[in-house]
Amino acid sequence: MSGAGGTADFFYREAQRLGYVARSAFKLIQIQKQHKLIAPGAAVLDLGCAPGAWLQVACQNLGPLEKGGVIVGVDVKKVKVPSAHCDSRVRTVCADVMALMKQQARAMSPQERGFSVILSDMCPVVSGITTKDAAISCELGMRALSLAVGKMKAKDSDCIAILEKFQSSTEPDPDEDGILRRGGSLVIKFLENEDIPGFGKFCKEKFKKVSLLRPKATRSSSREIFMELRTVGLQREAPKCSDLKAQAQPAAFVRVWHRESAAEL
Repeated sequence: MSGAGGTADFFYREAQRLGYVARSAFKLIQIQKQHKLIAPGAAVLDLGCAPGAWLQVACQNLGPLEKGGVIVGVDVKKVKVPSAHCDSRVRTVCADVMALMKQQARAMSPQERGFSVILSDMCPVVSGITTKDAAISCELGMRALSLAVGKMKAKDSDCIAILEKFQSSTEPDPDEDGILRRGGSLVIKFLENEDIPGFGKFCKEKFKKVSLLRPKATRSSSREIFMELRTVGLQREAPKCSDLKAQAQPAAFVRVWHRESAAEL
């Protein structure tokens, strides 16, 4: 068996053994271990939550019930909350994120105060046309970013180009305020492509910390890459993109979805 197949089978078997609905659970487990995104009592929004493995891992990190917290999963498909590793703090909503208003999303959060963590595992149904898949992936990532931070503007010409290229022309939302709390974290999955470095530059205008990661549970044949963004208070002054060339290597963004069988994700 090839290395890729062996790795995939290992995480698949581990997911079944431990009660996770998909092997993708181990991607969030690694991200959580390295970046400590989800604290006890956190308010978590999981965009593209099917089949529910990230809901399970997020709930495991909320702490005991008395700590509180909430996890809301959103997907274009109806998703049943997994029975294992989830409790009453987890619920799902069937909705198209591309048409989801910020006020609607904010209303899902405790006291409508927004979310402390936003996880985006959105990606296109892979067509096999690399440029098409990558472009849709970037549009979905930009939508997650827009929900998180609100109305977006760029200062650097390169960043303006990225914004204009991938911000949906049908952006449905007049609300200028994002739903990510100050000091919160955002994780976005992308399909790796030539525009990822530009995305990294653009995010440097909006976030204080930008970290890139390709989890070990990612199949070797996959182009998924993850970016963890932390506000720690949204930056008041944006650095110039020209100062960030050193970080313009193929970036790791957040969770992209390859829609294979559930436990294979």
